[in-house]
Amino acid sequence: MATAPVINGVGSIEKEKNRKSMEAVKPGLFIFFFFFSSAVIIPTLRAHIGDFDEVWQKRAEEAKKAALEAYDPNPDEVTNHFNTHVDKAIEGTNSTRRSLRRYKGPCLATNPIDRCWRCRKSWGRHRKRLANCVLGFGHKTVGGKHGKLYVVTDASDNNLVNPKPGTLRHAVIQPQPLWIIFARDMTIRLNEELLMTSHKTIDGRGAHVHIAYGAGITIQFIKNVIIHGLHIHDVNAGTGGTIRDSINHFGYRSASDGDGISIYGSTNVWIDHNSMSNCKDGLIDAIQGSTAITISNNHFTHHNEVMLFGASDSFSGDKIMQVTVAFNHFGRGLVQRMPRCRWGFFHVVNNDYTHWIMYAVGGSQHPTIISQGNRFIAPSTLAAKEVTKRDYATEDVWKQWTWRSQGDLMMNGAFFVESGNRSKKRSFSKKDMISAKPGTFVTRLTRFAGALSCRLNKAC
Repeated sequence: MATAPVINGVGSIEKEKNRKSMEAVKPGLFIFFFFFSSAVIIPTLRAHIGDFDEVWQKRAEEAKKAALEAYDPNPDEVTNHFNTHVDKAIEGTNSTRRSLRRYKGPCLATNPIDRCWRCRKSWGRHRKRLANCVLGFGHKTVGGKHGKLYVVTDASDNNLVNPKPGTLRHAVIQPQPLWIIFARDMTIRLNEELLMTSHKTIDGRGAHVHIAYGAGITIQFIKNVIIHGLHIHDVNAGTGGTIRDSINHFGYRSASDGDGISIYGSTNVWIDHNSMSNCKDGLIDAIQGSTAITISNNHFTHHNEVMLFGASDSFSGDKIMQVTVAFNHFGRGLVQRMPRCRWGFFHVVNNDYTHWIMYAVGGSQHPTIISQGNRFIAPSTLAAKEVTKRDYATEDVWKQWTWRSQGDLMMNGAFFVESGNRSKKRSFSKKDMISAKPGTFVTRLTRFAGALSCRLNKAC
């Protein structure tokens, strides 16, 4: 693939058009929007949208349609596709020990997602090859593959309504597909949540990019997003205010929760090779009918409620939620929710759980959880040896939920309480479900979890 033209900010013609569009915003209107929006809030749908106007209503309807189209009526069929790729990727060691030393040898791509791109020295000239590598429920995600490159040159985030060209906020609101990269190492302190538009890739490879000490990333009522190679940490709750969410629209937002990445009513999302820690709320939350999501190769540390999939037992719209959690390392300082699930179908495969304080995998409202080939190392506390936790249901109810453990490696007294019909045969296809290796292979599969130190013209 030839390298796409590079945009520093945006092209001159489009830049001028966008500048005029944004300059048309009058600050005096903000007060009107604030008071008007306060009177018409619909909490279950709005998620910090102060003025749920026609633009947001249209986005919500389009997002719901996209979610129904992305939903796989046979989610079991997704897992085998994943498993087939894992089998091909694993050769050699099955050590159960995680090396504490930084690897300094030649490039090793130890799982099927990484094998697709990591050890190619030309990755910088062919960045978009990454979009061919996603597996699991998010396997149709291509992000900004069909757009140009956008180079972020400015780490500032000073204008939420008229973002400065060259900033990350300016990049993510553009209407066209974009593959967003960074000119150099930078720490971006977001003054308020970063509202993205569809068909975007944020690609941190080649630089050390930190989203830290401010607000987080919001993926709301959109589709087709890749977030790769970022350090996301020390994210705080936003105070709210007027924020531009596209070239042609801005509006009042109430205070954000402080999630590292918030996925709300969105589809085809891939979160890969990020290092995440210490956010105000969750590290990654996916709610309000989001689906077709893969979360892979991330390193999570120092956080309480790590991942929430489905925010309410009363919102049955989350029954279409389908999420793959694969090749992640759940590391030091974690407490619970790795993940915590409601309603949908969740494939938790070949992750390394080396630390938790309360529990690892939990849920309520009859989610289906298929745990395959993970390593669970229980803490020393006797009361926290159980991997699983079920909420708001008596045993005669939750024992009907399908929670399966297959090939998991249990260490230090860890145990997984299964439920559901054990004799039920599940059909598997080669579309959406990543195929698991036994838990003894997990340290190899997750060895390079987290943001990588990639440099141009060298394998990552």
